[in-house]
Amino acid sequence: MASVSMAALTGDHDVRNYSALKYHTMEERANLMNMMKLSIKVLIQAALSLGRTLDSDFPPLQQFFVVMEHCLKHGLKVKKSFIGQSKSFFGPLELVEKLCPEALDIATSVKNLPELKTAVGRGRAWLYLALMQKKLADYLKVLLDHKHLLSEFYEPDALMMEEEGAVIVGLLVGLNVIDANLCLKGEDLDSQVGVIDFSLYLKDTQNNDDLKQDGGITAVLDQKHYVEELNRHLSCTVGDLQSKIDCLEKTNSKLQEELAAATDRISSLQEEQQQLKQQNELIRERSEKSVEDTKVELDTYKQSRQGLDEMYTDVWKQLKEEKRIRMELEKELELQIGMKTEMEIAMKLLEKDTHEKQDTLVALRQQLEEVKAINLQMFHKSQNSDSSLQVKKETISSFEGKTHEMLSTMKQMEERLQHAEKAQQVAEEKCNRMKQEFAGKIEAWRQHITQLDSQCSALEKELKSEKEQRQTLQRELHQEKDTTALLKTELQQVEGLKKELRKLQDEKRQLEKICEEQEQALQEMGLHLSQSKLKMEDIKEVNKALKGHTWLKDDEATHCKQCEKEFSISRRKHHCRNCGDIFCNTCSSNELALPSYPKPVRVCDTCHTLLLQRCSSNST
Repeated sequence: MASVSMAALTGDHDVRNYSALKYHTMEERANLMNMMKLSIKVLIQAALSLGRTLDSDFPPLQQFFVVMEHCLKHGLKVKKSFIGQSKSFFGPLELVEKLCPEALDIATSVKNLPELKTAVGRGRAWLYLALMQKKLADYLKVLLDHKHLLSEFYEPDALMMEEEGAVIVGLLVGLNVIDANLCLKGEDLDSQVGVIDFSLYLKDTQNNDDLKQDGGITAVLDQKHYVEELNRHLSCTVGDLQSKIDCLEKTNSKLQEELAAATDRISSLQEEQQQLKQQNELIRERSEKSVEDTKVELDTYKQSRQGLDEMYTDVWKQLKEEKRIRMELEKELELQIGMKTEMEIAMKLLEKDTHEKQDTLVALRQQLEEVKAINLQMFHKSQNSDSSLQVKKETISSFEGKTHEMLSTMKQMEERLQHAEKAQQVAEEKCNRMKQEFAGKIEAWRQHITQLDSQCSALEKELKSEKEQRQTLQRELHQEKDTTALLKTELQQVEGLKKELRKLQDEKRQLEKICEEQEQALQEMGLHLSQSKLKMEDIKEVNKALKGHTWLKDDEATHCKQCEKEFSISRRKHHCRNCGDIFCNTCSSNELALPSYPKPVRVCDTCHTLLLQRCSSNST
């Protein structure tokens, strides 16, 4: 029984200790939150009364950093290492670098400072830089949104893990009004002692003068928030418009350079087109001369055999000339193919450029007219190539006629050879008959026989010569067959060129469609640009209006600006959020949504009419 009673007593003692510790931590959290409220209030009042940027020697600012340090240290876990136990608030602040990329500059600048040797000094420098950036509340809000990461550094009942942390973050938003310029190089942040000076906060808070100052501070804060939000919005719009203008200027310069290059290419293509026309005329003249020469040679061949030989020599020369002409035509075709590839590259470049075009309508229309001129030149080139193909077909048909005539002449020569062989056989038979019939008259007819033998030898020589000529003709026939095969292959190549021309025509149609679509897109871009210019003019007007308006204080106005009635307990004062003047309830009963306020705000009658007129003009 005694042991049970002792255990019960120890258990009650532990419960009492735990509840005492919990109550103690709650009191610490409440005290720290109250001190943070007081320090922020005193700092804002002192900064607004001072009216300039704050230095690091300003006492309310120093006390704010001390209180902030105590809030961040509350409930920190002790980390054990080889050197000993360490307890610093810079560990959780390093998490901001990972969660918010905007805090990378602060982390790098803190790490690069050689004067800071301890984690406490780095944490204080981090707080200084965050306050100067006016983002201390944002960074701490990011930390509170990820409490599962803070649990590694803080106890569960720490100030940053409870609701008081969110309240402190909300209070820190008011420090965005303060402009601070803190120098980190000359200060010894490692050895500073964080002691709270309560003498700054021991004042009569119920004084009427303080209440008036609070009202003036709130009015100034409202006006400053309003102006800062307007400036941010306008700076963003101006930056976007300047970036668009820079892009348009760059595209203008690129398009001007490309237009100059395109004009140079067009002039070179025109010169090459004239050269091709001259060469085509020379080829036509040569083909006509060759046709006339073939007609004359056919007439001479019919008259005599010598004329036929001369015709063969002339035909051989003509074949050489036509081979030379064919080589020239092949060179011309290669040039045309090179031109086609260059045109394809140029068209691809134009396609890329059309995707990047955001230039004015006048320059693009001029470029489109030049492209149309190039297309017309390409159409004329295709017509010229078709005419040259027709000329080649005519020459091939003439060559085929010549080959048919040569075959007919060869057949005639073979018939002559057969007649000569038959005459020889007949002569031999006559000789045999004469030998049988005139055996006795051999001596008398020997002379006649010798003459016949001489004639036979002459005929044999003529036969040999005719056989040799037949062999030469057969060789020439084989050569002409080879030439006809080559011409057929050239015909096939010409048909392939026709197909390529059709493909080019289809591509030209597609490019014309793309050009039309781009014209429509450019017209739409012109409309958007005109609308953006109108918006810029409206923004400039708003800036001028804002520069002219000031936020009146409550003490300065005793009568309504519009109806000029005196203010009293029943007729209260109301600020117009647009012009900043003070009106009565009847003269400022309208509400409208302004750029600096997301929700509808009180506006006077004159500003209400002006804003409605501006909205109607923008909509039209």
